[in-house]
Amino acid sequence: MKIIVLKFGGTSVGSIHRIKKVSRIIKSYSKKYKVIVLSSAMSGTTNKLINMSKQISSNFSDYEYDTLVSAGEQISCSLLAGQLLANGIKSKSWMAWQIPILTEGKHKYSRIKYINKTKVLKFLKSGGIPIIAGFQGVDKNLNITTIGRGGSDSSAIMVAKFFKAERCVIYTDVEGVYTTDPNKLKSAKKIKNISYEEMLEMASLGSKIMQPHSIQDARLNRIKIQVKSSFVNRMGTIITKRKNIINNKIITGISSTDNDAKVTLLGVKDRPGIAASIFKPLSQNLINVDMVVQNISSDGKETDLTFTIKSYDLNKTKKIINKNKSINFKKMIFDKNVSKVSIIGVGMITTPGVTFRMFQALATKNINIQVISTSEIKISVLIKKTNVTKAVKCLHQEFNLDK
Repeated sequence: MKIIVLKFGGTSVGSIHRIKKVSRIIKSYSKKYKVIVLSSAMSGTTNKLINMSKQISSNFSDYEYDTLVSAGEQISCSLLAGQLLANGIKSKSWMAWQIPILTEGKHKYSRIKYINKTKVLKFLKSGGIPIIAGFQGVDKNLNITTIGRGGSDSSAIMVAKFFKAERCVIYTDVEGVYTTDPNKLKSAKKIKNISYEEMLEMASLGSKIMQPHSIQDARLNRIKIQVKSSFVNRMGTIITKRKNIINNKIITGISSTDNDAKVTLLGVKDRPGIAASIFKPLSQNLINVDMVVQNISSDGKETDLTFTIKSYDLNKTKKIINKNKSINFKKMIFDKNVSKVSIIGVGMITTPGVTFRMFQALATKNINIQVISTSEIKISVLIKKTNVTKAVKCLHQEFNLDK
């Protein structure tokens, strides 16, 4: 039994007209495969539910949050299954608790641990097309859980894993993965094939096509992903193993962010473990720290520590640091007018001079670099937010991504 998993994002099921179009896409696959469908909530629904929770309380219960926001997928799944039934196709909507999809971890940030296949396989063998709610699961006590914003992608990846699907197709509102954001640069090109590692870096560095943890799940489980548009019938982008890709470009893509903030602690009394004492309470409050730079004074007694976080975590970060009695510093300064620009590509592993070319290209446009971070396949720089478009354009040209 050849199984394929299709996942439809919120824009793809954002109206009755679009749901009808999606039903035709599903039907086209059913001629060759046993099809399992994962659906997000209709676009805007989850945000509307979250805003309602905020009107109730600024400390809305995490348990009730998961119960509330998971309702969006129930609506879209029912409408989609209903449309298929109206077209004479056997279908049924499934919530996580009906399967069940078991999760572990905290409310709002759970991860899928196990999927019971029995009921869904029986339905597939009977000729049915199950429409499964993405983004949600249940814990060991059958409490409803959610797996983070964008979690429907992870749901689809894990369904593909447990049902041993041939591939997972992610339908969205763009035609695939691009060399950079086509909304910011018209010369951006669609990438035909990209490795898990490159896609993971692009997702974590600002690309909004898929959530990083869903890419990581696919990489760990070797699930081949195809990203396609539900609005036009074109090939899209294949995300797969590095060895399956033939690419003559050094750099595959360029990502940029628009929600970073830089925090600098001046005159920190230096001692062993000081960085850990600063970052531990941030981690405990689920604040992700990204780029880190430390400058130690000539006498070794003080250090200036700079790091980046998401701008929406800035107020919480300031409060946590100010309450932290285990550290002493002279001053804290912060800057929300910064952005991170990154070049990503497995080709830089074997190509010398990439760092020089990046820095030289930025220098020719008078773009000052504030912070630098590197890994095996990416180089990230922090710059003024006003310079992002100029930086992306010059780097796109420097590494021949326009062609």
